[in-house]
Amino acid sequence: MVWTQNSNPLNYLWLSSVVAMLPLAFFTWALIVKKFPSWKAGLYTLFIVIALALAVNGMPASKVVMASASGAIYGLFPIMWIVLPSVFLYKLTVASGQFNTIRHSISLLTEDPRLQALLVAFAFGSFLEGAAGFGTPVAIGASILVGLGFRPLQAAIACLIANVASVAYGGLGVPVIALEGTTGISATTIAGTIAWLLPVVSLVVPYYMVVLLSGFKKANEILPAILVVTLSYTATQTLTAMYMGPQLPDILAAFAAAICLTIFIRLNRKSSRYASLYGVESAASVEDLADRPSAPQIIKAWSPYLLMTFFVLIWGIPTIKEALIGAYSGTNPLLNALNTVGAFFSFKIHVPFLHEQIMSQGKLLPIWWKLELLGAGGTAILLTALLTKWIFGMSWMMWLKTGRQTLYELRYTILAIVTISAFSYLANYSGMIHSIGSLLAQSREFFPAVSPLIGWVGVFITGSDTSANVLFGQLQAITATGVGMDPSLALAANTVGGGTAKMLSPQSIALAVAAVGLSGKESELLKKAFKHSLFLLALVSVLTWVYSW
Repeated sequence: MVWTQNSNPLNYLWLSSVVAMLPLAFFTWALIVKKFPSWKAGLYTLFIVIALALAVNGMPASKVVMASASGAIYGLFPIMWIVLPSVFLYKLTVASGQFNTIRHSISLLTEDPRLQALLVAFAFGSFLEGAAGFGTPVAIGASILVGLGFRPLQAAIACLIANVASVAYGGLGVPVIALEGTTGISATTIAGTIAWLLPVVSLVVPYYMVVLLSGFKKANEILPAILVVTLSYTATQTLTAMYMGPQLPDILAAFAAAICLTIFIRLNRKSSRYASLYGVESAASVEDLADRPSAPQIIKAWSPYLLMTFFVLIWGIPTIKEALIGAYSGTNPLLNALNTVGAFFSFKIHVPFLHEQIMSQGKLLPIWWKLELLGAGGTAILLTALLTKWIFGMSWMMWLKTGRQTLYELRYTILAIVTISAFSYLANYSGMIHSIGSLLAQSREFFPAVSPLIGWVGVFITGSDTSANVLFGQLQAITATGVGMDPSLALAANTVGGGTAKMLSPQSIALAVAAVGLSGKESELLKKAFKHSLFLLALVSVLTWVYSW
């Protein structure tokens, strides 16, 4: 039986929207004021969303159950399927003793934590976002920073803020490509418009991150290095998006920033002006001079991450991706063989009571359960973790013990992600998110400034820029046309504005505290992230308003 979403179930849009916001308000209150762990706050919020979906939105009970189940399954796969292997890989390097070599190798380049944050949180994090997305920059980057000596909360907030500059293009441009599918506007056109909007974020984020870590005075001490990173990253990201489309901006920009910063540090080691900033060695490192790792030792220690980079890139090649999920239709014999295996490990079924049984904005929603095991980014990382056993010469007992420890330590994170994803999906399919978006779209001549806020709300709730684009893309395009705004600018604003909420979404907060071993400290991280997210959102809103004229 088809059920029609109603974005105004109480007949007053403002009242319907206020009621739809109650679960988000409760979740925020539970985390910040009551300091509930995220799994408990997520579970209580799920109960509230279920009650509202039934009583206010009139969603049938069967659809409420299946929408919640779909969200829970999505939390397990693909989200946790990426987080678990990522944290496992890091813990393998620690258990084998190889992380000491990684730490030394970074210290050989620079022992300055500000520069280490630029390299790991910003440059390496951007690469991971561009290649895989789904929380890998936070899960891997934050764990590396903690191993380098960063305080856990510092590492988490650094990676969350750094991630804002790369979320818009996401994993190989998926958020932008999703907009093309929902609106019919070319992904290349949207990417080109984002390229005019996103630089305001990319130019600010590196300096902003270092200021948060060390203060204005300390950030200004390394201002030349920050400018090198900022300008090389932003220029590469912008030009790539404008002339090559949405797939590679983050990856190429990450390489450009890392290479330029490395060269800059090397050139300034011998400069009398900058030696104390970029080349000085601590007393501990001088004492350990004889124990510094050799080049082969450094390569061995970094090889899991080098392998992971290679696999993630291979997994992202369109034809290989198709073969890994059993959808390849070409003539290459190797890919055909891989396609056979990929098809065996992939399935896609209609979600009972949901698939094409919910009418939203005049369209029946296709809703599937998909398990594309070989094609998932987490599988590439898990394969890396498996090969790491032989690279590091670990016994099966140690390898399995590390895996069990990882699973045990992340048990509450798994529960948090499952409950948060469940209430996000239900809020979406019940029409609550459309209530909020529809109210914001009533801003008329102020819509250009409000447009990024709609994307912000979408990512805050769903935890995904792709999901927010699918959710609000059509709404943005139609409203923009009605108020005389370029639709591609509204879609770009939805994407970039949504990216500023990534650091704030419950899923990202849960991932961040799990990566640095701070489960139960979600409220503290959320409080720190909230004001920074609003500041960056305000920048995007102002620039969108200016561009609209």
